[in-house]
Amino acid sequence: VQLVESGGGLVQPGTSARLSCVASEFSLYMVWVRQAPGKEREGVAAISPGSGRRWYGDSVKGRFAISRDNANNTVYLQMNSLESEDTALYYCATGTGLGYWGQGTQVTVS
Repeated sequence: VQLVESGGGLVQPGTSARLSCVASEFSLYMVWVRQAPGKEREGVAAISPGSGRRWYGDSVKGRFAISRDNANNTVYLQMNSLESEDTALYYCATGTGLGYWGQGTQVTVS
């Protein structure tokens, strides 16, 4: 499974950004994970294949929204009210035991 993230960059606090991840196979749960410098990886959001189930990490609840477009094999992460603490490398992942990862896209809130 190939995963390619995009949409990162430098954004100002309080603003929004949207990340995208295109997958070569798209029948599984899709997950966004982030890793900030010097910190452990943190689960951000997850979405079931039919979009009926969504999960969010406590630090992003109410600010981030995950969605997917099954017709285009794309999962999105809409990030609102961004904070400096959201600065991290954001990955999308999928597969049993999250065996497949993209290369990551950097989000810097400053």
